[in-house]
Amino acid sequence: MEVTQVLLNAQSIDGAVRKNAEDSLKQFQEQNLPVFLVSLSGELANEEKPVETRKLAGLVLKNALDAKEQHRKFELVQRWLSLDGNAKSQIKACLLTTLTSPVSDARSTASQVIAKVAGIELPHKQWPELIGSLLSNVHQLPAQAKQATLETLGYLCEEVSPDVIDQDQVNKILTAVVQGMSSSEGNTDVRLAATRALYNALGFAQANFSNDMERDYIMRVVCEATLSPEVRIRQAAFECLVSISSTYYEKLAPYIQDIFNITAKAVREDEEPVALQAIEFWSSICDEEIDILEEYGGDFTGDSDIPCFYFIKQALPALVPMLLETLLKQEEDQDQDEGAWNIAMAGGTCLGLVARTVGDDIVPLVVPFIEENISKPDWRQREAATYAFGSILEGPSPEKLIPLVNVALTFMLSALTKDPNSHVKDTTAWTLGRIFEFLHGSVVDSPIISQANCQQIITVLLQSMKDTPNVAEKACGALYFLAQGYEEMGPSSPLTPFFQEIVQSLLTVTHREDAGESRLRTAAYETLNEVVRCSTDETAPLVLQLVPVIMMELHNTLEGQKLSSDEREKQSELQGLLCGCLQVIIQKLGASEPTKYVFMQYADQIMGLFLRVFACRSATVHEEAMLAIGALAYSTGADFAKYMPEFYRYLEMGLQNFEEYQVCAVTVGVVGDISRALEEKIVPYCDGIMTQLLKNLSSNQLHRSVKPPIFSCFGDIALAVGEYFEKYLMWAMSALQSAAELSTHIAGDDELVEYTNSLRNGILEAYSGIFQGFKNSPKTQLLIPYAPHILQFLDGIYMEKDMDDVVMKTAIGVLGDLADTLGSHAGSMIQQSVSSKDFLNECLSSEDLMIKESAEWAKLAISRAISV
Repeated sequence: MEVTQVLLNAQSIDGAVRKNAEDSLKQFQEQNLPVFLVSLSGELANEEKPVETRKLAGLVLKNALDAKEQHRKFELVQRWLSLDGNAKSQIKACLLTTLTSPVSDARSTASQVIAKVAGIELPHKQWPELIGSLLSNVHQLPAQAKQATLETLGYLCEEVSPDVIDQDQVNKILTAVVQGMSSSEGNTDVRLAATRALYNALGFAQANFSNDMERDYIMRVVCEATLSPEVRIRQAAFECLVSISSTYYEKLAPYIQDIFNITAKAVREDEEPVALQAIEFWSSICDEEIDILEEYGGDFTGDSDIPCFYFIKQALPALVPMLLETLLKQEEDQDQDEGAWNIAMAGGTCLGLVARTVGDDIVPLVVPFIEENISKPDWRQREAATYAFGSILEGPSPEKLIPLVNVALTFMLSALTKDPNSHVKDTTAWTLGRIFEFLHGSVVDSPIISQANCQQIITVLLQSMKDTPNVAEKACGALYFLAQGYEEMGPSSPLTPFFQEIVQSLLTVTHREDAGESRLRTAAYETLNEVVRCSTDETAPLVLQLVPVIMMELHNTLEGQKLSSDEREKQSELQGLLCGCLQVIIQKLGASEPTKYVFMQYADQIMGLFLRVFACRSATVHEEAMLAIGALAYSTGADFAKYMPEFYRYLEMGLQNFEEYQVCAVTVGVVGDISRALEEKIVPYCDGIMTQLLKNLSSNQLHRSVKPPIFSCFGDIALAVGEYFEKYLMWAMSALQSAAELSTHIAGDDELVEYTNSLRNGILEAYSGIFQGFKNSPKTQLLIPYAPHILQFLDGIYMEKDMDDVVMKTAIGVLGDLADTLGSHAGSMIQQSVSSKDFLNECLSSEDLMIKESAEWAKLAISRAISV
């Protein structure tokens, strides 16, 4: 097969030629993988071949080694590891040769492929000579090869975890990289590649950052690189500083003054990509200090050993003025562009983080800037002043902010209607939203909204919803938080008199011609949902009137006209919003008997609409419609059974949707809702559901986040069908046992610990549902053989000492369920178990009331079981 020609054809503008070429590549790969990979690497290394085929050969090779989906990636890794040794050696030799190619695209592609191979082989202790041969390249070759080698080292550090490379080699890599960065390196490309490589290698430098001399050297070189004449090197160097600020926060004290000077100069004078990274450094320091202060709580003494250096507090007098200056560098069209990011936005974001870090101390530094600029003729000054005010509303205490807000509110309401500039209006509406989010509601002692100004606020916001889409979207946001603040208000809400008008205005917004811009339609529906969710019984009749209106809107999206794919996407987005709105309405009306009774007249029609939405077959809609059906099942209870014959196939489709795993997870949740609603009426559907759930658990293609809810769902089903669950008991218990074993010996990062806890919680909820479902049935003895394993699981997670409060509550509940259902059979086992007693005592003295309550119930159940 002539690879070059096929690779050229694969890039042809003629679709048929392209398809043909892709098919022959696929066929070649399937028939003879070793030869296929060797010929690709040969193409990449061959200086005689055209650059576009070399580049594509490298990309195809890279895709044969790595994939986004975990299960696919695993297959590719296994396939490479079992490849013939000679083939692998040939491929690696070609890749290393390509690093010295004069063609930059070929070199760069080879760097990426080498890193992918290293990512597979180094953890298996293969290709031990790789790092040595790369390092020898750095010292002797022409500049372009040196650049490609440094790039490879950077990619390699990104691919493998730090424990795979021993410290001696790490030291050599860092030495090579830092030398490549130093100002004595004459070649710009080499210096840039080295600076980018350091960014990836920082995670490996723990030992080096603990050594003062080595750390000083690295920091000096990075700081020097921020002054390079080449803008890309300056940007990459600041990116290194940002990474250092979070990875090595506790080592920064000696350098912080110099870094402040460098960042301040960059923010004031450098090009935007560099200035943005310089601001990001301070945002990153804020993130670190916010995390530390949250973790240690606010009540420590100044000299305790809390690992916070208060860099932000010390820098405040210089940092805040620098950030305030950036607010005046707005771009003309930034409000219309959704993905916009510029110096002014970065500065405002950083200012907001500073406010959260230092609280009240920021206020006196910002107020003079606001007062000076808020009424200036230049829109930039008015907008910057408003943005500064909005940015500092989270962090400082209400006592400090409310007097300012009381003065500012009237001014801002007037600016929102009268300011001639759209930017200023946009930021004003955003700031009002922040005021209502942080300083209004049951948490604040002195309310900023009174009968007197409530009318004016609503009038202004509803007026602004007719403004340009970006301003209207922010006005919807402000109304959202205004409604949310009244959620806990008791039987009567100040919004009640305006409810009809608010709902009408929001519906009008959703019909605007330009509602597709600036997320306006979505914002209007989100706000409508919040207004309904936070409404009181007084407005229930008005919420009922909304039902046929939203149903009609949903009905209109289903009337069949032939749509282009773009229009279909918009239609399915709208269906999603409407299903979401109905879900909130169903939950609201279903929450009290009188409204639920009236609402039930619509249930059949609504369910009919949802089923038609499913028939449209679009994934996003499925999720929203599925959630709404869960709410409907919860409200209709056992009557939901009449919808099951028609709905069941969509339920099954949802459970089989591995690709869009969120849809699958939502469907699993809805199975739980339906089980609770139908109880034993779900029995006819259990075989199908349980078979599919067990299949999902054993699949390595389903995203792991769906597995915990599947276990919880076992519990819901068992609770609903009682002893009928016997038929699935063996399979379910076997799946639970193997998952339980997996979840007790896991050490890892925070994300893994969080996942492990959600997995344990799912397993425990399943046990709890099964035991409660079998209680008082003659078949309880079927559960006795499983009790020792469950107690062992409880011991295991108690010993690990890393369970969160949710798991603790469920776990002590399971101990109680075990005693409650099995009685004397469980009593002696619990007495003999390693940690039950300690665990129970720990839960009884917990400060968490939920845990304490569960524990008291469990104690009672255990003492009954023991005394029998």
